[in-house]
Amino acid sequence: MEPTSLATERLVLRPWAPADADAVHLACQDPDIQRWTAVPVPYEPEHARGWTSEISPAGWRQDTEYSFAVRPAGSGSLLGAVGLHVRGPAAYEVGYWTAKEHRGRGYATEAVTAVSRWAFTRLGAGRVEWRAEVGNDGSRAVAEKTGFRVEGVLRAALPVRGTWRDCWVGGLLPADLGLESQLPYLPAPAAGA
Repeated sequence: MEPTSLATERLVLRPWAPADADAVHLACQDPDIQRWTAVPVPYEPEHARGWTSEISPAGWRQDTEYSFAVRPAGSGSLLGAVGLHVRGPAAYEVGYWTAKEHRGRGYATEAVTAVSRWAFTRLGAGRVEWRAEVGNDGSRAVAEKTGFRVEGVLRAALPVRGTWRDCWVGGLLPADLGLESQLPYLPAPAAGA
């Protein structure tokens, strides 16, 4: 897919560029980002350069992942990251982080909503899935504010640095954002119905 940028009232989401490497490296020194995401630990400058110059652009070219740098509209420092991982036909998983000094201002919720809308309207997604290690309350709060419904706990479903971890899983459907689905949705009948 051709890399694209998205905009919201407060944010610009654009594909990563080599010039972002220093900001990514700095943000990923945060112990919470290292604890709750899959970034390498320790996170070295070459990891950031590889991400911004090679890995992220390859995801767009190969249609495996669409990753965005999140910045304020106009100009300003890196606020965070959001990406969609392709999991199958019309199936995507969202991931995100926010730089420590920018948390608590709704940027992640705004960015995740924008990327999810894009997935439904431009990519034909039938569902966007969210997963986070059990205990990552910040990620769960963003997911729930975006409209994801937490659907349960998957045991040993998240590989993290050589161990399997339990994770929460949630789903977002087009209707959760007031959008039409490309295919009709037939939910399961309620228990006992």
